[in-house]
Order: sequence, then C-alpha cells, then structure tokens
Amino acid sequence: MTKVRRWDLLERTRGWWCGAVLLLGMLAPRAAAAVQSAELYRTDAYFYGRFEARIRFAPGEGVVSSFFLWRDGSSSTTSWNELDYEKINSTCKLQTNIWTGKGTQSSQLNTPTFNICNDYHTYAFEWTPDYIAWLIDGTQVRKVTGASVNEYTQNASQGMSIHFNVWAGDSSFGGTLDASKLPVQQFISWVQYSSYANGSFQMQWREDFDGSALPDKFAAGDWSSPFNLSTHNMANVTFGNGVAVLSMTADNSTGFTGTPPADPAGGGSPGSGGATGSGGAAATGGKSGSGGASASGGSPGSGGASASGGASGSAGVSGSGGASASGGASATGGASATGGASASGGASASGGASASGGSSASGGASASGGGTATGGGVAASGGSTGSGGIPSSTGGTTAGSGGSTSGGTSSGGTSGGSASGGGGGCQAAGDGPMGRGAGLAAGLFIAGHAWRRRRKARVERLS
Repeated sequence: MTKVRRWDLLERTRGWWCGAVLLLGMLAPRAAAAVQSAELYRTDAYFYGRFEARIRFAPGEGVVSSFFLWRDGSSSTTSWNELDYEKINSTCKLQTNIWTGKGTQSSQLNTPTFNICNDYHTYAFEWTPDYIAWLIDGTQVRKVTGASVNEYTQNASQGMSIHFNVWAGDSSFGGTLDASKLPVQQFISWVQYSSYANGSFQMQWREDFDGSALPDKFAAGDWSSPFNLSTHNMANVTFGNGVAVLSMTADNSTGFTGTPPADPAGGGSPGSGGATGSGGAAATGGKSGSGGASASGGSPGSGGASASGGASGSAGVSGSGGASASGGASATGGASATGGASASGGASASGGASASGGSSASGGASASGGGTATGGGVAASGGSTGSGGIPSSTGGTTAGSGGSTSGGTSSGGTSGGSASGGGGGCQAAGDGPMGRGAGLAAGLFIAGHAWRRRRKARVERLS
C-alpha cells in the first residue's frame, strides 16, 4: 500500500478513531476505583430547624469523615449552600464550614477537648432566620449572623438534606492516604431533625438505625469523591447493633464485618426542643444509654440508665442533645429535657444490605458537608475565608479568596454533573451516572457519524 493510500485510509477513518478513543476513555477504570468510600444521605430536604446526629468519626491520615447539610443542585458556577463538620488528618482535627450560596466559604478549625474519633458525640446545626450555629453535646462552638445567614437562606429556600460520608483526601486537605491502613469506619448512632417556628424547635423525626438495611427515606452514594481518589460504594454503607457504619476500604474488600461499637448514650427518645435563645444551647434531652447491647443479638444492655436530661446551655437555645448516660444534670439557664426511655439495645445486623440503588447525589456526593465537629472551641464570628481551595466534603475545588472556582463544587474536589437526589459533593465531569451516560451517548454519536461519512465516500468513489 502506497503512502498516499495509507494517508487516505487514515483520513477517511479518522472519525472512527476519535470515537473509539473517547469511548475507551469513558469505559476505562478510573484511579478512584482503588479505594472505596461511602456516603449515606436523607432523600428529603428541610428548611429552618435543628439537624443533629450522634457520631464517631473515622480516624487516619488522609481520611475525611463528615456530617453536613447540602442543597441539592449546588454548583460553583451558580450558588453553593453547605454546612459542614469535617474530621481531617491523623490528629482528628475538626473543621466547620459554611457556604452561603454566593460562592464564598468561611471555614474554622475547632479544638474539642476530646478525640472526635474515639467516642460518640452529638453534633448539631441550628438554622434559624437570625443565626446559624454549630453545637457539640449541646454546647455552641460557632455561630454566624447577619449577611451570611441572609445569603444562605435566600439561596436555600428548597431546604437542605442531611449527609454523612468518608472519603480520601490529599496533601491539600485531609492528608495523604496510606491505603495500607484501611479499612476505617465512621459510626452513626442516630440522626434526627427538629423544625423551627415561633422561637422554638419541635422534633419531627428520628432514625435510630435499628434495622439491617437502609431505612426509609435514606440512600447510599455511588459516585466519585471530591479529589477522585476514592469512589463511594453502596456496599460500604452497612447497619448493625443499632449503628450505621460508613467504611472506607480497598476496592476488593468492601463492607464491614464485626459488631459496631455501641453508643453508651444512644437510643431512647429525646427531650422536646427548647426555646431558642441568643446563643446558648439547651440539650435536647437525656438519651438513655443503650448500655451493653450484646454483640450476639442486641439484647438490651443492663447499663443503659436513662439520663435525666442533657445539660442545657445558658440562654436556652435548644441544642443537640448529647446527654450522658449517667444523668447529665441540666446547666443553669435552660430547662433540661426529661430524658427518655432506655433503648432496647439494637439487634446486631449481619452487615446490612447496601442500598438498592441509592440515587446519586446531586453533583455527586463528596465528603461534602463533611462538616467538622467544632466541639469545645470558642465560637468564631465568621471564620476566615478559605484561601487556597480548602475542600468541603461535598467536593469541588474552590480557588482561594478572590479566585474563581475552577469548575468545582463546594470547598474541595472536582465539580461535575449533579445526579438526582444525592448528597453534597460534586462529581468530576463524567464521573457520576449522568456524566457517564452523557459521555457514552456522545461517543456513540461521533462513531455513527464517522461511519456514515465513510459509507458515503465509498459510494461516491464506486460511482
């Protein structure tokens, strides 16, 4: 074959080659598949209120472990609403974030007096017309007011959904993961929501994760995490012993075996709200200790004496509960909750079935929201703007203060198409289910177009 004919053949089949390269690029395994992470989220969204959960964050360098609120459809190119508790680095630092919907982030490192990776603690967000606050075990650790709250509320009229996730960070945020240290887990004893109206909070629902499968109105993520260094896998969301378990594992070792650690102060019905105050937080009630739930089947432990009320913070703002099982006397200023009936221990589940589909979060769930619990620290009024693109658990790399967000969502990770119903954190373009489908369609279109051109040229040549 002459050089001219070879060039002519290459020219006529160029469209085929382009389509093939595009398809291979989309279908080839991604680097994120080397580590499997996890995201659990509530499919409904809620407006003003208190959002709280009892959590033991995942340990380890390069492990970002989060509890966050996320507005479905948030995008760095339009608006971004998110509140975070994020555990970062091997020292289990806690970072809180607020994204107000105007493309700006305010982050703050908080220093609890305890290790957030060793024990369960109650973390809460309070969102009202006048303030947004972060509370740990009923104590306020951060509060913002004024323009930040107004901007946040204006862009979150559709409400916020509750998310939890664990994912792989990098040297810019969370630390560089040593995969040999896997698996690691984040444990969630319960989560609840209280609405807000006329100056008080009112309990609306509570999930204690007593079953062995995804509860109603909850789903698991299946998209890439913010830095594309791990992929959320529904098999890494399991339930047992009355605890939800989010695991980060090697790609061939998904799931969790064993019995999740019991929460001594878990279970029991919480106290009813509390009048909001100007900043202090009242505990939502003493949670009876689930005590010694037996690992072999969840018979109630003999030690779960119900607490007679969580410590209420001065000023009476109803806080996030967290009453100790030993009783937790109420602090001066707020009425302590009346406690609750002791939990009957959760029956241990044998792993927990993964979600049967878990629609991907809008934008891909990133450790978004992964808010960091701010326990014990002095509340800062606003925090410093994250200069340099500190990632939020929801994903999406943001430029430092003054810089434009380069296609990312939230404070970290790469941005991408939003998947319906999912949690915070954005997917890299083409990483989520919607992105992959659109890319595949584009590749098939290109290949089909090239085939038609080639056939037409052949007909013309023969005629």
